[in-house]
Formats: sequence, C-alpha cells, structure tokens
Amino acid sequence: MAHDQAQARSAVDRFFKISERGSTVWTEVRGGLVTFFTMSYIVVLNPLILGSVPDGTGQFLGGGTTGGDQAAIAAATALVAGVMSILMGVVANFPLALAAGLGLNAVVAFSVAALPGMTWADAMGIVVLEGIVILILVVTGFREAVFKAVPRELKIAISVGIGLFITFIGVYDAGFVRIPASLSTPTELGMGGSLGAWPLFVFAFGVLLAAVLMVRKVRGGILIAIVASTVLAVVIEAVGQIGKRTDDNPSGWSLNVPALPDSVVALPDFSLIGQFSLFGSIEKIGLLAVVLLVFTLLIADFFDTMGTMVAIGGEAGLLDEKGNPPRTKQILIVDSIAASAGGMGSVSSNTAYVESASGVGDGARTGLAAITTGVAFLLTTFLSPLVEVVPHEAATPALVIVGFLMVVQVTGIDWKNLEVAIPAFLTMVLMPFAYSITVGIGAGVISFVLLKLAVGKVRQIHPLLWVAAALFLVYFLMGPIRTAVGI
Repeated sequence: MAHDQAQARSAVDRFFKISERGSTVWTEVRGGLVTFFTMSYIVVLNPLILGSVPDGTGQFLGGGTTGGDQAAIAAATALVAGVMSILMGVVANFPLALAAGLGLNAVVAFSVAALPGMTWADAMGIVVLEGIVILILVVTGFREAVFKAVPRELKIAISVGIGLFITFIGVYDAGFVRIPASLSTPTELGMGGSLGAWPLFVFAFGVLLAAVLMVRKVRGGILIAIVASTVLAVVIEAVGQIGKRTDDNPSGWSLNVPALPDSVVALPDFSLIGQFSLFGSIEKIGLLAVVLLVFTLLIADFFDTMGTMVAIGGEAGLLDEKGNPPRTKQILIVDSIAASAGGMGSVSSNTAYVESASGVGDGARTGLAAITTGVAFLLTTFLSPLVEVVPHEAATPALVIVGFLMVVQVTGIDWKNLEVAIPAFLTMVLMPFAYSITVGIGAGVISFVLLKLAVGKVRQIHPLLWVAAALFLVYFLMGPIRTAVGI
C-alpha cells in the first residue's frame, strides 16, 4: 500500500511538476484553498448583481418580475467556476482560478440585458459570442502574439498595478476605507476617519496576523489568518449581534454576517444552465449594436487575463526572461472557453481571477492549486451556507498582503528611462484609480506608443502594439460611439 501511494504521489508530482517548481502537494492544496476563500465571495456577490435588475422585458434572471432566483444564480456561479478552474489546472498547469468576472457581470446586467426588448437569454448569448471570438483569436495566435509584443517593463508595471488594485479592493471591500457621507473626499479611513467598529478591528487583526506569520515564515500563514479572523468574527457577532452593514448600520459586516448557519448542506439548483440564445439579440437590437457590445466585453476580457496571468506568474516566479508565463496559449484557451461557459451557464463571462495571487503568495506554483480551488467551488454548490460564514473583513486581509508582495517587483523598472517609466507609472496608478485592469493596460500601451513616436523611435514599437493602441482608443471612446449609433 505504501509503495502504491508513493507511486501515486510521484505521478501527481511529475504531471504537475510540483517538485520541479519547488512546491509540495500539501502546499498546492493549501494555496488552492486560500485562493478559494479569497474569491468565494463571488458566489454571493454575482447573484446580487445579476439578480438585482430586470431585463429589457421586465423579467429577472431565473424568472419572475420581483427579483432574480438568487439560489439558482449562486449554484450556477459555483458550478461554472469549479469546472473552469479545474480545466485551467489540468490543461495549463497554472495556479490560476476562474469565476464570473466582476465588472463584466455589471456590464451584462446594466448595459446589455437592460436594453429594450432584450431578454436574459439574449444577453447571455452575447457573452457566448464574445467567448467564441476570443477563442478564435487565441487559436489563430493573435491574442498570444499581442501579449508577447508588450514590453517587459510594461508587464512588470501591470503586475505592480494589479498589486495596488487588489490592495485597494481589499481595504475598500472590508470598509477600512470608504466613500465619506459628506463626499468631501473620494475616500476616507473607516467611518468619518475612525476605526470605531468591530468588523474593522477584525480586518486589521487579519492583516497584522498575516504579516507576522509571513515575517516569521510560517507556512500557510495567509490561510491561518483567514480562518483565525473568521473565528474571531463569529465570536464577536455572537456576543455583539452587529449584523450586516447597511446605510442604517455602517458599522456592520460586509457581504456576509459571520454567524454559524442553521444547516451546512443545501441542494443546488442548476436550472439556469443552458438558458441562452446565441443570435436572439440580433433580432432585438440589430447586428451593429451586437458587434459593439461584443467588442466592449472582448477588450476587457482580452487584456484583463493578460495582466492577471503576468501578475500571477511573476509572483510565482514562473515567468521567462521576456516576462511570459509557461503554456501561455493553453492559459488563454481555457480563459476563452470560460468566457463562453459563463454565458452558457447564465452567470456572465468567466475570467481569470487576480485573487489567485493570494494562493500563490501562500506557496502555490502549479495547476494542482487551481484544481483544489475548483473542487472547493463544486463543493460549494452543496455547502453554500458554510461559505457564507466568512465576511469580507476576514478574507480581504489576504489581498493586502499579496498586494505588497506584487508591488515589490517595481524595482525591475528603469525609472530613469522616461519613455518607459511614464507609461509604466500610468499603468500602475490607473488600475486602482479607475478600478479597472483594462484601463491601466490601455493607458500604458497608448502612452508607450505615443512617447516612442514623439522621440522618433518608431522601430521600437512592435506592429501589434499599434493595433492594440488603436483598439484601446476605440474602447475608451465607446461611450460616444454607442451614442452616435443610437445604442
């Protein structure tokens, strides 16, 4: 039996190159769980977004005129995320998990499905079409070629920018920084500049505990911090009965109230799977409008994943000398399939999650971590009550710590070379400031091309960067363009 187990471990090790990448099976499983806990909020948040608005006919996702079917959306969200994360691990052997893309789901809900005459099935059909187009771009080599045309310095800036971005996501989702009621400043510390709330204490505790464990080189420090913070949150909620954060209760918990559930297991509802109409939108809003909507989703998907996989690869030490991760094409193929799979599952486009960096920060280096995350998502279709115990304040400290780990790569940029330094700076700061990875990459590419052109170094501009810059210009001007064509 021991000999058979050793052989099994050896086969897993060889397939995923675990020892070759300086990891262990347990480290990969642990890292995958860290990633899951950091991004599991999507199972709760995606139904809140997709189920909150009616389509162009007045129907909510899942049927009805008063609200979406939250349970069915949650189950489908977890199912598609689980399957696609496992596929990423098996096909690309990369520690990158996927789920319904935040931002993309809002575009689908508020800008696509809400168009007059559009149904949710039509809107999800547009998502499927977008995924098919991206897959064609990958198979033909165009998407990978554009990615490799981006200069190494900009790739570093993308990683750093994403580090700043996920740090901002962490502190904002936890309520550590908020939009002030007075609107006198864009954001402020806590409530009125004060941290006088127990959930904020839990967040600070989680960040400091994760930092201490990291400095002391404790394995699994990030996962320990998430679990410890959740336990502390449950105790505080049991004693203080703080409740959920609302306008009337600003000192409450974000997203989930950390109370032990009445039950641990719930049967999933997969009725939304397959509820899409591939070409129904053309009849409702016309071919030109559909093309523009597909293009809007495509640009965001196209470049977000590029930035994310560079950031994850850089944190894991898996990039080559040109800043490219291993098996780039396979990563992009799975990501493209995930876009269509999200539409087919009625949960919006699925994409690579930058929160995967939390698992990498805890030691994950291979696709086994992504498979672990995927299995956890599949279990979530039955264990959703248990996932809802973890509040943002307990999970988001991981994003802050990992954000720090990603920002240290900034030393790889030559800040004295202004032709590269300025585009790199714009890339880094606009990701958190505009709350968009795509905007940051677009600003970096356009400014890089413009500055090289201004100093007469046209030959240093890769031909595909001209194409990318032109596409980004169209993307940034999409509002006026859509208005001009009456969408």
